[in-house]
Amino acid sequence: MGQDSFTTTKRGGGASAANSLPTSAARRASSGAPRGRQIYKTFNNLKITILCGFVTILVLRGTIGVGNLGGGGSPEADAEAIARETERILAEIRSDGDPNDPNDPDNTVNPNATYSLGPKISNWDRERKSWLDSNPQFPNSVDSKARILLVTGSPPNPCDNAIGDHYLLKSIKNKIDYCRIHGIEIVYNLAHLDKELAGYWAKLPLIRRLMLSHPEVEWIWWMDSDALFTDMVFEIPLSKYDKYNLVVHGYPDLMFDQKSWIALNTGSFLFRNCQWSLDLLDAWAPMGPKGPIRDEAGKILTANLKGRPAFEADDQSALIYLLISQKDVWMDKVILENSYYLHGYWAGLVDRYEEMIDKYHPGLGDERWPFVTHFVGCKPCGSYGDYPVERCLTSMERAFNFADNQVLKLYGFRHKGLLSPKIKRIRNDTTTPLGYVDKFDIRRGGGKESLKS
Repeated sequence: MGQDSFTTTKRGGGASAANSLPTSAARRASSGAPRGRQIYKTFNNLKITILCGFVTILVLRGTIGVGNLGGGGSPEADAEAIARETERILAEIRSDGDPNDPNDPDNTVNPNATYSLGPKISNWDRERKSWLDSNPQFPNSVDSKARILLVTGSPPNPCDNAIGDHYLLKSIKNKIDYCRIHGIEIVYNLAHLDKELAGYWAKLPLIRRLMLSHPEVEWIWWMDSDALFTDMVFEIPLSKYDKYNLVVHGYPDLMFDQKSWIALNTGSFLFRNCQWSLDLLDAWAPMGPKGPIRDEAGKILTANLKGRPAFEADDQSALIYLLISQKDVWMDKVILENSYYLHGYWAGLVDRYEEMIDKYHPGLGDERWPFVTHFVGCKPCGSYGDYPVERCLTSMERAFNFADNQVLKLYGFRHKGLLSPKIKRIRNDTTTPLGYVDKFDIRRGGGKESLKS
């Protein structure tokens, strides 16, 4: 998928290249596991072995009837004692945390310390340039286009309902289609990299980790799992952002005049891989740790952002507050993009798809043919949402099929309707449909008109 030069084989490249990257993962690995925790786990294994021995003795006594085997107690008393011991050991083994180990630095927590995503990095631009110079086989641009890594993901557990998992699958299929057409690499994450930053905030440690582990990537593009590409032709105008490090859909008047909590949307945004971005992530994260910190930060955000309901701190509100309160520090490198729909609010778009097909064509990216349709307030994977479930699922089906038609037409097919999973043939390509793909290749714009019908 994407450029052939982007492969995992580079991770096994020269040791000097790998050692030059100041990643938090590498530092953690070099420190080794705390000795106390290793001893504790070994002791647990020993207890399990002893428990198995007790159970074996009990079984032998009940089977061969040797009254004096293992002691003079009654079988009932022995069985009850072993059952209690079994429950105790299993409860201890299944507990989420290990006993405090004085030698484990993770147990030394300063409640007054500011939360950090990891070890402070201050020379990433120089380190990254050195790595790129040492690894010319992994350039940060391909065919004069900056290398982009699209990042998305979902929680590691299954959805609350099967239909939620179904739409997560459709969502990633939609993103893979767009990336395949435009030569973009994609990462789908299911892991929680930081237990403190769950929910809205999980993207921050992931973006930081990917920046440090993929120095060849120029832009990290985050996209929520409930956002779909609906213009498969449009490409982000990267040349427009040569002087910027953060591209996010937003409106300056809502941000600085009204201080609105919806002045921008963090469901789809791009970060340049540079020191500035790492610094912004470090400044953004302290409101995110779950518990009292996030709750108190939420009160600050509600008090300072117009229209914000009272709830815990979320990443979007925190970024707006940071950019408003520290405008002189950050805004020179931030562009609030609204000339196209890097984020398009679904409620005003999905019912107009037929009109768009009649009047316009892919490649516009704006309200005439939205680049991204984002289902804000719909939570197909959860058990609650701001809109009726039926409306959300119907709208997501329409958006998916609207986009999927643009891909299927490369191969001579389309959906029978925007609410139908069934497809029909629209061209007779005989036995070689792939031979016609280049003729309708939407990457070169040749398929715009053909995609209208």
